[in-house]
Formats: sequence, structure tokens, C-alpha cells
Amino acid sequence: MKKLLCVLLSALMILPAFVFAGCGQAEALKFGLGVYTAVSKASDANEDTAGQGKVAITAAAVTVDAAGKIVACVLDTADITVSYTADGKAIANDGFKTKYELGADYNMKTYGGAAKEWFEQADAFETVVAGKTLDEVKALVAAENKGNEEVISAGCTIMIHEFVLAIEKAYNAAAASNATADHALKLGAHTEQSTGDATEDKDGQNQIETTFFAAAVDAEGKVVAASSECVQVKFTFDAKGASTYDLNKAVLGKKEAGAAYNMSAYGTDLNGDGVVKEWNEQAAAFDAACIGKSAAEIASLMGENNYGNADLQSAGCTILVNGLVKAASKIG
Repeated sequence: MKKLLCVLLSALMILPAFVFAGCGQAEALKFGLGVYTAVSKASDANEDTAGQGKVAITAAAVTVDAAGKIVACVLDTADITVSYTADGKAIANDGFKTKYELGADYNMKTYGGAAKEWFEQADAFETVVAGKTLDEVKALVAAENKGNEEVISAGCTIMIHEFVLAIEKAYNAAAASNATADHALKLGAHTEQSTGDATEDKDGQNQIETTFFAAAVDAEGKVVAASSECVQVKFTFDAKGASTYDLNKAVLGKKEAGAAYNMSAYGTDLNGDGVVKEWNEQAAAFDAACIGKSAAEIASLMGENNYGNADLQSAGCTILVNGLVKAASKIG
């Protein structure tokens, strides 16, 4: 009887530990955003054909668990072509949408003979990625940069290598956060264009700047983790429409460039304290200011002349934030 009593007492002492473990909070995950940019074209204009600059900017946001496995992933690509004429005039685009934003209007079924549209194939690849380590994701790339049999069987028949390169950057950038598996991953993008015609003394430009904002959001739409990035590509050309853009140069995001972006050397000291923080530091301040806010509330961070409001500037973000805010507005 004494022995039985000891066993029962031991069981009762152990039971609360199991109950506590079962009722504990969800695991906090690492959260990261990565952007991979590929410039594929910078052609000369002639009398019959406009010169063109073409760039694909692929973004991935991931959450990663303690075992190094990707819990969730979201993807999008801004595929942008800009043009200029044989007399050095920049041509403005009507507008910009990412491939995911275009949805069925991307027309992959009609013109590519695909069974699924681009956004459906991206969704399928995201499903395959979930539960895999980075090495396992990299192993998904097969012949001609398309996916292996697992990827194709899931419904993704497009080239995936740029997805994987963006995921690798996101994975490597992932940091501790309050995101859990219960939170939804969101990704918004906004592109702005600036143009200038060429003269005999100065190259013209057709520049695009694409900003991505990634977030993990709770059931009420409040941001619990955030990260932003901006990629600027300036296609240049002379007065005869000949491209002067260097196709061999690597294109990094502003945050990814870090101190090499050189904002501290050439930026404006709006606070009057003699210090200009680098773009990556200012973007990090913007990201931090978004925590706890909905997409609509993030819009209130906008102040005058496309700069942040007083609170945001006091927090260390004195850059133009219109692109950041517009990208963040799309996560709602």
C-alpha cells in the first residue's frame, strides 16, 4: 500500500508538468525578409524600337523555428520594364503591379499555356517550402531552374531559382521576433518611377524604386513583426538612346547595402543634431514603429511632404516614408 501511494503521489507531481507544457504559449519564431534583384536587359533604342531596361525584383518573407525549419513563407515579384526613345526621351509607365497583384490578369494560362496562374504557382511553392530547412529548399531547384518532381507535383511549373535566392536571403536575415505559427505572413509592395531626358551633356534616366514591407499579423490585423526593404534601379541612356547602364553590377537593397549606401555622408540632417543615420537604421526605426499597428494605423505615420510624422522622426526615421507606408498599406 505504501509503495502504491508513492507511485500515485509521483504521478500527481509529474502531471502538472505535462499540463503546463501543453498549455504553454506558442513558440516564438525568427522572422525575416529577403529581396533578390535580377536586371536582365538594358538595350539601345533605335528609330523603330524603344530602348528598354528590364528588372525582376523577387521578395520572400519567412518565419523559422528553433530547429531551423521554415514554418511559413510568402513570395512576390515586381517584374518591371521601362523604356526610352532614340532621341533620349524617357517614357513613363502607366502604373506598376506585382505579379501577385495582377492575379489572373498576369495571363499565364492564356499566353504561357500553364495550368495555373503565376499567383497560384507561387502559393503552391510556398506550401512546398513550409517545413523545410534552407538546404532542403535549395535542393528543390532542378533542371532549367525549374522545380524538382515534388515542386511540379504541387502545381508549380515555373522557374523557381529566384524564389529560392530570395528565400535564402530572408532565411539568413531572420531574427528573433514575436511572430508565431498562429500569425499570418503578409507582403506588400509599392513601386515609384522617376524620369529625366538625356541631353548632350548628361545621361537621361528611367528609374524605378520598389519598396517591400513584410509583416506577421495577429487575428486583429495588428503587426507583431515587420521588416522593409527598398530596391532602386536607375536605367541610364544617352541623347541617342544608347544604354549606359552597367549590366554587370550587382543590385542590393538599401537595407542590405548597410553603411555602403552612404546616407550618413550624403543625407540631410533633419533633426539638427549633427547625425544622419544610415538608411537601414532608419528603415529599422520605421519597422519598429509599425509593431502593434494595423495597416490603416501605419498610414498615420505619414507626415508632411512624404516624410514621417513627428513621432516617427523622433524615433530616428527622417527619410521619405511614402514608399514604406504605401507598401505597408497593402498588408491589410
